Amino acid sequence: MSKVKVGIVQMSCEKDKQANLDKAIFKVREAAAKGAQIVCLQELFTSLYFCDVEDYDNFDLAEAVPGPSTDALSALAKELGVVIIASLFEKRAQGLYHNTTAVLDADGSYLGKYRKMHIPDDPAFYEKFYFTPGDLGYKTFDTKFGKIGILICWDQWYPEASRITALMGAEILFYPTAIGWATDQDDETNADQYNAWQTIQRSHAVANGVPVVSVNRVGYEQDGAMKFWGGSFATNAQGKLLYLASHDQEEVEVIELDLTQSDFFRKHWPFLRDRRIDSYQPITKRFIDED
Repeated sequence: MSKVKVGIVQMSCEKDKQANLDKAIFKVREAAAKGAQIVCLQELFTSLYFCDVEDYDNFDLAEAVPGPSTDALSALAKELGVVIIASLFEKRAQGLYHNTTAVLDADGSYLGKYRKMHIPDDPAFYEKFYFTPGDLGYKTFDTKFGKIGILICWDQWYPEASRITALMGAEILFYPTAIGWATDQDDETNADQYNAWQTIQRSHAVANGVPVVSVNRVGYEQDGAMKFWGGSFATNAQGKLLYLASHDQEEVEVIELDLTQSDFFRKHWPFLRDRRIDSYQPITKRFIDED
């Protein structure tokens, strides 16, 4: 397909898992009614962002993937004829959990999953307590409306992840994410953090010549200590902003992406062609020093 309409669902969450799933289903319907062909939900959309604490009870939020949530979304995808990108807390086995995104095709079929590769451990983002690093590698998915690549939140800081996914043929890079500001920070720090987050992802579009769609949650959580900053966005294959969401409102927006632009930009700015792959072996080292 030369053009595809992408739906962004930016929403707040509450404690009740079923209520969050029901809300997401309602908003996917809204996006489909606006013409969306691929709808992306934010990271871990069925719950509050629970990784602010190390609490064993939170493992009860996990489920099999595929499982109950993908079953519900599969039926929805088939009914609406849309692709759904769904970020879930996966229970793989007893004591083994992943931060995982499932992809449901427009006919309702389950295309597979991507497990988050880069796992943070920051104040209020204690993900290493919950999530095992992904072992499926980087992934692309052949959907009815194009070949898409999925990365998750902390992956967004790593150009290596976006590069590999693009080299696997992804026509669009999607980032379900959950990131925000500590509410005791000053406005300058907040602005600097958001700008860094947006800039690194827009750079992936420029470097790889593919559109980027980043979908973040919004609202206050952690007893008001964290404001998830929203700011979801979509770019074209040159990193130009096509849509930018607010920092404090739920939004459902549909953006048309022209996939033929990738060929145009890659021909005129031939970064992929000019890559010196023969010189890149050192990048596999942790650090380039005497050891």
